[in-house]
Amino acid sequence: MPDARRGAPIGKACACLVDARGRLLVFDHPGDGGMQLVKGTIEPGEAPEAAVRRELLEESGLAFDGPLAPLGTLERFCSAGTEGSRRSHDQRWHLFLMRWTGAPLPETFTHVAHGSPEEDGLVFAFRWLAPGDPLDGFALPYRQAIERVRAALGAAD
Repeated sequence: MPDARRGAPIGKACACLVDARGRLLVFDHPGDGGMQLVKGTIEPGEAPEAAVRRELLEESGLAFDGPLAPLGTLERFCSAGTEGSRRSHDQRWHLFLMRWTGAPLPETFTHVAHGSPEEDGLVFAFRWLAPGDPLDGFALPYRQAIERVRAALGAAD
């Protein structure tokens, strides 16, 4: 739960992109030393829906114009030094399920990130996380987001 003494939570948009086989797109973040989902800060005046599409393009190079299925929000405290943060703060993650229906994507690929000063030029290594794969290497908020995706996909079956 956010702490009112720290100010309003910073909005984040999290792209939960799944392929036709129900696998989730994840990547290794070289600056943070762990596996992640595509996620980034919602800019002032930007809707979370626009931010999630922008973040996916900036971090993976993938343009997604399909429908977004909201998976709710997650509240998270982010300590200074975590994920490039200079100060401790609360975050509110807006999670969106995105179903890739275009041409099949490669099993693995890399992309040079752009769009944020902290990540410009970093090379992100992407892969697919299958429904039964363990969540080793993911920090707690990413595990929570992945569990929401898995629950949503399970409910759709």
